[in-house]
Amino acid sequence: MSNYAHIHPEFQHVMALSDKERTAFLDLPRWIGYAQAQQILETLQGLLHKPQRPRMPNLLIVGESNNGKTTIVRRFAELCGKGYVNEESEPVKPVILAEAPPSADEKGLYISILEQFFTPYRATDPCAKLRYQVIHLFRACHVRMLVIDEFHSLLTGSPIKQREVMNAIKLLCNELAIPIVGVGTREAVRVLHTDPQHASRFDVFSLPKWVLDKEFQALLASFERVLPLRKPSRLHQPELALSLHSICDGNLGNLHRLLIACANDAIQNGTECIDRTTVEAKAWMRPTSGIREFAA
Repeated sequence: MSNYAHIHPEFQHVMALSDKERTAFLDLPRWIGYAQAQQILETLQGLLHKPQRPRMPNLLIVGESNNGKTTIVRRFAELCGKGYVNEESEPVKPVILAEAPPSADEKGLYISILEQFFTPYRATDPCAKLRYQVIHLFRACHVRMLVIDEFHSLLTGSPIKQREVMNAIKLLCNELAIPIVGVGTREAVRVLHTDPQHASRFDVFSLPKWVLDKEFQALLASFERVLPLRKPSRLHQPELALSLHSICDGNLGNLHRLLIACANDAIQNGTECIDRTTVEAKAWMRPTSGIREFAA
């Protein structure tokens, strides 16, 4: 395995697998760290350990679709949110990661949260009863943070419904004295403006598109460390980095999909590295108005 110094030691064993197995490995989820992701993780960890007080700080993480927001909060939940049983034999779930309902709906929010506890509930119960059940479970399981993904979905619905669901979130924050984290597209910021009180409770952390700079080149180098190719591709080199950035348009999800497609081709055709020709053959993957069209 000494010939594969360009691959992270944790993944060098993959090089002993067949081409089919290496191709399958490409699609397995894995964490690629970078500076902004680490900053968000540290911010979330800081919130998790904040001492309780009447007005807890909240956070809204926003960015364009497919730019890594959900991956970051799932990584946080994996690192800091695993359930366990404490010394008093009580269940502990430090972090609850739920998804916002498809539209602004208070009952839908409670149901989404209850699903994360794998507990019986009646969807036909009134909001007040479901709210009580949520609060009871949060206290019984010593929950210290609620994360709500797809926060921008709360924009769908009447202004009255939007205010109701945001007031429900405020009530949970006040009643339980825990921080609440929203995750969504940039439109999610508009949810906060349904009431000045909501805007004053949330700090906003934006994940911008990647620009072609040293940080983007470092990201490419990190990606290359997990691609099971027999030859180094040197993705961080300026010419190749320029081509990759042009096609992915600075979107992390698009970059990941592009690199997986290029690595798959490199395995199948035996070149075992990603070069400019391989990348430019995937120019059809460049999103147009957010849509990628397959080449004919």
